[in-house]
Amino acid sequence: MEENFESLSQFPLFSGIRREELADMLQCLGARSVSYEKGRTIFLEGEPALWVGVVLAGEVQILREDLGGNRSILAAAGPGQLFGEVFACAQLDRLPVTVVASADSRILQLACRRIIETCSQACVFHSRLVHNLLRIVARKNLMLNQKIDFISKRTTREKLMAYLTAQAKAADSRIFSIPYNRQELADYLGVERSAMSAELGKLKKEGTIDFHRNHFTLRNQSAKEDY
Repeated sequence: MEENFESLSQFPLFSGIRREELADMLQCLGARSVSYEKGRTIFLEGEPALWVGVVLAGEVQILREDLGGNRSILAAAGPGQLFGEVFACAQLDRLPVTVVASADSRILQLACRRIIETCSQACVFHSRLVHNLLRIVARKNLMLNQKIDFISKRTTREKLMAYLTAQAKAADSRIFSIPYNRQELADYLGVERSAMSAELGKLKKEGTIDFHRNHFTLRNQSAKEDY
């Protein structure tokens, strides 16, 4: 795993941890690197929450399905980002979500209990690791609150514009890309794909937005003001 040390040291979870400490740290945390093809399940709903995943390459999606089989995308994670940390650190008996690889991916799995509990060797990096983990969890909580704001809008149009405006702000540009295709975006916002596609067409015809695949531009004056 040494070939990953340079990139690992740039990841938020390992911020402030020296490169020479990484080998001992990964051993202490029971780390293992696993590759998944696109579409493969990484964590399955109902399984014990034992691991924190760090995306080394590719992308994963965190999903939830209701009893009717309707899928909702809660979040996506790309290189350097974590998933499953909240459930693992809470020591849940059963995962309430499923995580799948949305692209060919390589995942670093870490035993969460070894992160939050000081080991017998009292490794010096533990306090920094816990600090980094708490900061990541706090930021994800802010993102969750943002998603609640999106889906609480009354109409599909309002949900779309709230989401797209937030993406433009995050990119600091009216031209930006989103991490979802049409079905995934509908699942994320909790709307019907056909209704969402129709609304996107209306917004484009009105000149409010322009798009090609997952690349968007906010165009008209009202969109600029919102941005």
